Parts: sequence; C-alpha cells; structure tokens
Amino acid sequence: MSSNLREYAPGRLKGARPVAVVDIGSNSIRLVVYEQLSRAPTALFNEKVLAGLGRGVGTTHRLSSGSVATALGALKRFRRLCDQIEVESLRVLATAAVRDAENGPDFLTRAEEMLGAPIEMLSGKDEARRSAHGVIAGFWKPDGFVGDLGGGSLELVDVKDGGVGNGATFPLGGIRLEESSGGVPKIAQTLAADSLSGADWLSQGLGRDFYAVGGTWRSLARLHMAQTGYPLHVIDHYAIPADEALEFCRVIAHSEIDAVDSIDVVSKQRRPLLPYGAVVLEQVIRKVRPKRVVMSALGVREGLLYEMLTPEERGKDPLKVACRELAQLRSRSPQHCEELIVWTEKAFEALGVDETEEERRLRRAACLLTDIGWRAHPDYRGTQSLSIISNAAFIGIDHPGRAYLALAVYYRYAGLVEEALSPRIRELAPSRLKERARILGCVLRVGYLISAAMPGIILRTSLSVRGEDLELRLPNDLADLDGERVRKRLGRLAKMIGLENALTTLS
Repeated sequence: MSSNLREYAPGRLKGARPVAVVDIGSNSIRLVVYEQLSRAPTALFNEKVLAGLGRGVGTTHRLSSGSVATALGALKRFRRLCDQIEVESLRVLATAAVRDAENGPDFLTRAEEMLGAPIEMLSGKDEARRSAHGVIAGFWKPDGFVGDLGGGSLELVDVKDGGVGNGATFPLGGIRLEESSGGVPKIAQTLAADSLSGADWLSQGLGRDFYAVGGTWRSLARLHMAQTGYPLHVIDHYAIPADEALEFCRVIAHSEIDAVDSIDVVSKQRRPLLPYGAVVLEQVIRKVRPKRVVMSALGVREGLLYEMLTPEERGKDPLKVACRELAQLRSRSPQHCEELIVWTEKAFEALGVDETEEERRLRRAACLLTDIGWRAHPDYRGTQSLSIISNAAFIGIDHPGRAYLALAVYYRYAGLVEEALSPRIRELAPSRLKERARILGCVLRVGYLISAAMPGIILRTSLSVRGEDLELRLPNDLADLDGERVRKRLGRLAKMIGLENALTTLS
C-alpha cells in the first residue's frame, strides 16, 4: 500500500504517523490506533473483542482454549488492520489474566508470532503506574486516587502534582470476583471489603477525587447518566458526588440487572459484571471517602503513550494541543485564532472582566475553536459548533468547561439568541462561566467583522472603556473597516457590560 495515500487526506494532520497499542486484558482485547504520538492523542481506529481470557483463571489457573482461540483470532485481525493503516509503531501490553495463568507464557509466544511484535507483560505495579499516568495525561492537574478495574485485578494509586504516589494491586477484577464469590454479589461485597481492609493508606484520599478507569465502571457511569437524564453523553470527566455514587452502587449490586431502569444503554456482554463493578466501587468509596467519583476514558494505553513523550511534551496542556489541532484542520486561519487569544485577553482587561487561571485557560481554548463552523450553512454554524465541541474527544477538560467552550463559540456565531440552545447544556456551566461565555461570544462577534478571519489585522485594533463609552480603536489605514454592522455589534457588547454608548475612533 502506498504511503502517498495520507498526502490526500486534508482531514488528517499533515505528517502524522500512526501509533498503535494492543491491550490484552482479562476481559477484553482492544486495538487503538492513534493518529500520532501526541499530548492529546486522537483515536484513528478503535476496536475491542470481549475474549474473556480471565474467565476461569482464578480456579483452573489456566487460560481456556475457547478464550485463547478468540483472542488469537482478534490479534490476527488487529495485525492486518495495523498494516492497512500503515502503523509506524505497535506496542502490545498484557495484564492480569495472562500474568496469572500457568499457560500464559505459551499464549504470549503464539500471540507474539501472530502480531509480529513483542508483548510487554505488565506486573501489578506496572499496571498501577500506567493507569495513573493515563489519568495524569487526561486530566489537568489531577489530585486524588486512581482506580483501574479490569477483569482480573484492581489497581489503586495516588496521583498529585503530576506524580505517582502509593499504589497496590488487589484481586478484585470483575471476572475474578464473580467467580470467587460463586456469582453472589453479597459474598463479593465481603470479599472486596476484606481485601481492602488492610490498605490504610487509602485514607489519604479523604475529600479528594477518585478517578475511575475501566470498561465496567464506564458502563456503570453510562447507566447513571441515562437514569438521571444527563445532557451530555461524554463519559470522560463525568463526575458523581461520592454519596450519590455509593447509593447508586448499592442499588445496582443488589438488583436483578436486566430489570434495572435504562439497562439497555449497557451492552448485554457487559451486564453480568456490573454488580461486581458496583460492589468494588462501593467498597472503594467507603475506604477512600472521596468527595467525587470522576470517570476517566484514559487508562493503561494512554499511560503508555504519555510515558513515550518527551518531558517537554508531557508538560503541554492537552486541551490546548487538541484545540490547536482542530484549528489547523477546520479554521480559515489558525494564525488568526492564535491572535484572538491575545486580543480577547486585552479586551477582557479593558472591559474589567476578571478571570481565574482556569477561566483564562478556557478562553484561550475557545479562541482556537471559534472558526470551526465556517463551512456550515450560516443558520446552523452555531448549533453545529456547539454539538461538535460538546461531544468532542477532548481531554483535560471537565463538563462545565466543555459547556463554556461550546456556549462561547455558539454565541460567536448566533449572537445571544438562545432559542436553539438546550437548557440542559446551559445548566452544565455555573452562572459565572455562562456570563463569561456570553461576553466572549460578543467580543468575538466584533472581532470577526473587523478581521474577516484573516491574520495580521485584529492585533492592530483594540477595545477600551472611556467613562460610559465602549470604544473600538482602528488605525487610520483600516478606517474603511468601520461600518453599520460593526457599530451594532459594538453597541450590543456595550449594553451587555453596562455601558451607555459605543463608538469607533481612528488613530
């Protein structure tokens, strides 16, 4: 296959070289191909097969022949897919089931032959570290405990200030717990409590966040979203107050799972392990006593990618990296988007709009996204952009932050008309963020009329407040850019911030 194919894909980042990770877990085997090694990795292809390698290992100490056959068949397909996608680098990880099985080494030999690549056999300590690095990669300055629930084991580890602290592995994977409890959740609850009882260091999580990793816990979160009518279907950064999560887990653990409200949002293959995932999460919450349970879509695989980055790349903000990539792919001028960061910063200072460090970070990200809807019909640019941003595969941003970005860009296109906005989206952002999104949208509407989205113009202009007047200053050679539409938008901005008049001046 010719590598020239990538030259003719303007929807792809120029020069990006795909990297792939195959994760051989106790329940699922997954291939994820990423567009490139990046601080904000974008999945180019993603597929999982529920091979159930860990099923029976706790009692027989062996991988079953059926699971091995399913797994090897999946790996054969994954190898072919990597060749088709022209993957430059393939990394393969294996975890608890293969690690604990007597015939694990034989399986690894056959799997390596199938993939044509070495397999890294992770210890429990390795899994904990990689999961922690996955959360560090996906959250901006996380502080709390990471829990990664697989089919064969549970890893718990402390993260703070970009570093990894205490950690341990527990034999509480969903498949293993189901089997060791004889399929009785009440017995599983006792086993989980006993296993965690000696881990007194978990008390250091008091009042901090608990970051939940793993497919079973993501399914629990999806079910909770459906039951509560949550407006976003984005699992990453979905947060549940600890006391609410505790009660939810208690109900799920002791219910007939197929009769649970909204259970259709969870695949039938995942449902049998839900009560055991709920049992483990309930006991973890009781032991750690966090303030919130926060879901992470990133785990061991992304932790590996994070470790592959240079220290300089690790230090970058993943949200800004992702927004800059989107600007490169979808805006008329990425340089103009960068100029808007500086221009709006000065405008906010002139208008007296104070910002926290996080609000400033979000405003800068929003500026990079302000032109992604320009190809849409004018009547739908706002709603299209809002939908794209609300549901984008961004990392390093919580759901109120997503709402801010989406609202700011919506207002930039649609003005302050809110008939097309879902009230639930507005509810995701606190009042302070909503107000700043409205102000930013109005400021950007003025800026885009002046610049026409072209670079080299906007930074030669400025907004200022003089008494009760909002003033737009234009250099003399840009005087022709003044006009009725500019003055109308300037007037709306003035009223919004409580000023009487708006005018343009030349200098």
